[in-house]
Amino acid sequence: MRGSTKGLLALGGAALGLIGAGALLLAAEPSSGDKSAAKDTAAAQTAQPPKSADAVSSADAAIAKVADTSADTSAAAIPPAEATPKQQDPFVIKRILPIDGPIKYGEWHWDETNVPDGPIVITVDLEARVLSIFRNGYEIGATAVLLGTQEKPTPLGVFPITQKRRHHVSNIYGAPMPYMQRLTNDGISLHASEVEWGYASHGCIGMPEPFAAKVFAKTSLGDRVFITRGKMVSKGDSLVDS
Repeated sequence: MRGSTKGLLALGGAALGLIGAGALLLAAEPSSGDKSAAKDTAAAQTAQPPKSADAVSSADAAIAKVADTSADTSAAAIPPAEATPKQQDPFVIKRILPIDGPIKYGEWHWDETNVPDGPIVITVDLEARVLSIFRNGYEIGATAVLLGTQEKPTPLGVFPITQKRRHHVSNIYGAPMPYMQRLTNDGISLHASEVEWGYASHGCIGMPEPFAAKVFAKTSLGDRVFITRGKMVSKGDSLVDS
């Protein structure tokens, strides 16, 4: 657009130059019959008021505006692609912690760096004996856990957290249960414990105490714990689909 405008302005200047040369020829040798007509024409041209500076400025501004609009349109940024509904779902797995090999008893991992706020979901795999905690679909923690025995097994199912107590002692066994988070009315809970090979619980899910403290700080009443056996999930899977 800007190049075309310059071209038009250049052609106009050439035309004005031709007209000026013709006027000089006419002025050099006027015929006697055309002298009065030339005077009248000159008088008429003198009587016309010159274009005001405002009019010229308005025309230049209009040309500049068209040129700027063209430039803005060509430089317009492409809007970023919107996230898909699956990517926005807070219960779809978006990250698994990079842990090498099986998690050993007493071992735990935690990383919530740059993880956005969102709902908390806890998963427990009885076969792998591993608990994971997710926030907004990002795994932020994982640890090996103690589980129940065949006589007193850890139940399968989905359990909301119904009670939380930082300091708790079992009403049945008299054993301390720090960072207790109750899952069932008959006492099955998440709590801190000595997680060592050869030990078991009475059905509760025991975690190393530093890890249990972190989980306790992140959960709220009503957050769900999904206890499964051998269920495999990966990035892009839903945490809450059965």
